[in-house]
Amino acid sequence: MAKLQYSFYPGCSSQKGASSSNYLVSVQTMCEELDIQLNDIPDWNCCSASVGYAGGGELPRLVLSGRNIALSEQHNPGQEIVATCAACWLSTREAKERFDHDQGLLAEANQALAEAGLKLKNETPIKHMAEVLVEDVGYDAIKAKVKKPLEGVKIAGYVGCQTNRPFGVSGESFENPQYLDKMVETLGGDSIPTYEKKVQCCGGALAFSEPAKSQEMIKGIIEAAYDHGADMIVTPCPVCQMNVEVYQDQINATYGTKFKMPVVYYSTLMAVAFGRSAKDAALNGQVIPAKQLEEIAAK
Repeated sequence: MAKLQYSFYPGCSSQKGASSSNYLVSVQTMCEELDIQLNDIPDWNCCSASVGYAGGGELPRLVLSGRNIALSEQHNPGQEIVATCAACWLSTREAKERFDHDQGLLAEANQALAEAGLKLKNETPIKHMAEVLVEDVGYDAIKAKVKKPLEGVKIAGYVGCQTNRPFGVSGESFENPQYLDKMVETLGGDSIPTYEKKVQCCGGALAFSEPAKSQEMIKGIIEAAYDHGADMIVTPCPVCQMNVEVYQDQINATYGTKFKMPVVYYSTLMAVAFGRSAKDAALNGQVIPAKQLEEIAAK
């Protein structure tokens, strides 16, 4: 039996062919090495983040997340829910908090869920995978698994906004969270604690409605990383990863820049540092290759 078990909410973007399917591969590799067992929530549905943005209404949005919590309580009792996607984590945790503080809202949600034969107790804690690593696993246990240190790789820790506000990671500053920097250092890489763009929004919500504004925000995030001598950026958020990576060609065309900055997940760094293959680390899912990580994985 695994040392740590959680009820796992994968989220839509992690599915095969979706934007962060490589994230799920590297998370699974990381969890194998750290003896973490992720038990999928059966028949899970969208977390409702996109529905909320589209004006679907408050109760439907919250009930969608409530349904996932109810399914977890039914099928994985006693296990904390873990999400790897920042938007999924934020939506699910927000729903739990709202139900905790409004019994009338919880009653309305349960009235809707009863139509599907479900009852929401709302007693299950909601965690982001970063919280699991920092609070439950710990840096020492992570360091003990390192076989191929990320020596000579300078990495800017980009937290983004959704894993930072309003909940954040326990004990971390909202203005300057350090956990990604500590992870990088634990894996043998060089961190950039003074990276000033680490909690700036990537503009993901504006990517389609206001692309010029979104890309201007991304430009600042990448420029600051280059200014600090970063070789790559690491993030815990699928939207941030995609947004900051895939629009670099368009930004180059607009601004005359020559950006080619790899943007990777913390789980990718860990998979490589733990001695796993480039495939296990899902480096083949990068739009901009992280060549230094490929070289380390090949050693």
